[in-house]
Amino acid sequence: MSLKELQNLESKGIKAFLWDFSGKTIRQIIGFITSIILTRTLEPKDFGLIALVIVIIGITNIFNDFGLSSALIQKRKTLQIHYSSVFYFNITIGLLLTSVTFLSANLIGLFYANETLTPITKAMSLLFIINAFGNVSTIRLRKELSFSALTKSNLLATLLSGSLGITLALHNVGVWSLVAQALSMAFFYNIIIWKVAKWTPILNFSWKALTQLWGFGFRMFLSAIIASIFERIDILAIGKIVTSATLGYFERAKSLNAMLVQYSSGSLIEILFPALSKIQNDLPKFQGIILKMIGITSFFSFFFTGSLFLISDEIIIILLSEKWSPSIEFFKLFVITGYSYPISAILVSALSCRGNSRSFLRLEIYKAAILSINIATLYLSGVQAYLYCMIINSLSMLLLNILFTSNEIRVPYMSIAKPIIIQMLISIISVAFAIFSSRIITENLTHFFIIKLLIFTILYLSANSSIKTDAYIYLKKLLFMLKIHENEK
Repeated sequence: MSLKELQNLESKGIKAFLWDFSGKTIRQIIGFITSIILTRTLEPKDFGLIALVIVIIGITNIFNDFGLSSALIQKRKTLQIHYSSVFYFNITIGLLLTSVTFLSANLIGLFYANETLTPITKAMSLLFIINAFGNVSTIRLRKELSFSALTKSNLLATLLSGSLGITLALHNVGVWSLVAQALSMAFFYNIIIWKVAKWTPILNFSWKALTQLWGFGFRMFLSAIIASIFERIDILAIGKIVTSATLGYFERAKSLNAMLVQYSSGSLIEILFPALSKIQNDLPKFQGIILKMIGITSFFSFFFTGSLFLISDEIIIILLSEKWSPSIEFFKLFVITGYSYPISAILVSALSCRGNSRSFLRLEIYKAAILSINIATLYLSGVQAYLYCMIINSLSMLLLNILFTSNEIRVPYMSIAKPIIIQMLISIISVAFAIFSSRIITENLTHFFIIKLLIFTILYLSANSSIKTDAYIYLKKLLFMLKIHENEK
């Protein structure tokens, strides 16, 4: 790839990031407001019920295209026959999964001894066939880094479905308002994306085209199954051993943390895979981008983790109301593990876009073995012990991601680990000092979370400035360049 092509890709990537990040920010605000209204209106047991069904749907959804979507993005040269074949394959599998899930709904209700789950599962089974129609259009836009179209589609669908969910909740529809929100989100998005993408499949199907994608896609499919099961199995297990209300507290804490963490880094992850896939053979350029992203992401990730931990009580009480106070301890423990998601996601993107699906699958198997220990802890010692164990597991899996990525992109292990370790230590020390300082100043300051955040922010930035971390220097230069650019205008 020539220098000009690399510059064009970088420029396109930045525009894609800005579109996706701004879109995710607005969507987060809409989704956050919707979630708060629904959480205050509905009962914890309602969220517990829908959480079980969504997890079952989420795990089963992995079978929707057997990893062919990832293969379409990773493959450098794709033809219309590849996209059309995957489209028809997705429709067929979507119909099959809808039928199987619908017919299994009674068994799911019996397993959890809750008849309400049966009709909910039957209704939610429609998600498979609905999502199958827009999957390829979404993949095409992602591959071309056309995130402005994706952003607009997601925003409009989120707004429409959120409005419907809130309206039904205010009319005392209960858990069915959450069902309607999920189904309408998929319906609206797929209608909009078809119009925006302006792509229609050709009337042709080729097994040969699918098999060309299958080598990479199958291992990615197996990896996705493992990751999906172990990412969601806690909800399934907890739903079996505790009440729907307790599961609701756990699910709200987990989803709130996931919303805050994933939206803070999701734009990078969405764009990194298709963008890095285009320069996968230019190793020096590839290495430089990854190391820079790790440093910057670590800087922001540990800042957000420390900030959220300090104000966990206020977030739950102020936003969700007192009735959700049992979620506070769950939320705090989830927050502690949240730092690893954006960093690990970048490492995984670097590994997967290089095309080494064999190594990617091996990594997921190792991580599944670690998570198996955690699930055993859940059954033996309960939910709290599970979450404490998860803190150790998140660090272990991050170290595994660093090891596999460093081997794949031929970068020394400590070159990746060093900025992560530095930002982790800075965050821990800053949080401890902020808590200690607030207690010395006044006993009531624990409720004045703005001052706690201010103390933490000053300490965190001062520490980065004092030791001149790479991320701090880079961000300072970026702000300086933006200021010069603004003055020139």
